[in-house]
Amino acid sequence: MSNASKVPQPPRAPQAPNSPQVLVTGGRGSVARGLVSLLAAHGVPYRLASREPDTPGTVHCDLSDPATFPEALAGVRSVFLYAEAAAIDAFVKEAVGAGVEHVVLLSSSSVLAPGAADSPLAASHLAVEQALLASPLRTTLLRPGSFASNALGWAWAMKSGRPVRLPYPGAYSDPVHESDLAEAACAVLTDPSLGGRAYTLTGPRTLTFAAQLAILGEAVGRPIPFEAVSREQWKAEVDGSIPGPYAEALLDYWSASDGLPVALTDDLQRLTGRPPRTFDTWSTEHADAFRS
Repeated sequence: MSNASKVPQPPRAPQAPNSPQVLVTGGRGSVARGLVSLLAAHGVPYRLASREPDTPGTVHCDLSDPATFPEALAGVRSVFLYAEAAAIDAFVKEAVGAGVEHVVLLSSSSVLAPGAADSPLAASHLAVEQALLASPLRTTLLRPGSFASNALGWAWAMKSGRPVRLPYPGAYSDPVHESDLAEAACAVLTDPSLGGRAYTLTGPRTLTFAAQLAILGEAVGRPIPFEAVSREQWKAEVDGSIPGPYAEALLDYWSASDGLPVALTDDLQRLTGRPPRTFDTWSTEHADAFRS
């Protein structure tokens, strides 16, 4: 586990009574929704923000549109931030001016790979990390590997009764439950001693795609067939839904982990105080999403 650079803190701006202590961006995402529930349980005032607000009380904050930043950041001391690089310099400037002291970034372990700056999988996360670390904001980096919820991409094939088509069935990943990510974010937002560091967050097991499908099959009560396909076949099937460069980067990532288990860390347990949830647990909780 690496330490983020320690930098001088910005001056503390006056805070109005009952103003939100934490801004939570990405309000429609599962991690953000889980986080605000945990903050509420801890009695921590928060403001939920989204590019497309769809619940009462959620403020408009489009991380690619600086015009939406001032209202979202007013009175805030800490920010849970998604890694959108389009206007990160403007966001940092506005946050510093608003008196924000701490930013917790949901980044990605892909930034640790060679050539991350040139990878569509990592470049945005890396650019946001660099902008935050170059600023006077105290920064905590949460770097998950593979989200367990990526498995939802197989739901359509499973509901249709067709085999799931995989270019690398033996590729390993480290599926992380979104609730664990929410708990990790809550931990660093509520315990100052945990902030200012970088954490690599993995699930408790490293699993191939084929193994994940077997676990999902147990959860839905039937075997889930899969079919190995070529890179070009898979690219043709996702054309129109996944941009070409991103599809190529995914294929390269899966190829590199084909037959090679992912290294696991204990950072999640250090933050939450308990072992990470398993992919079996995630599959049981989300089984209905895969049933026709």
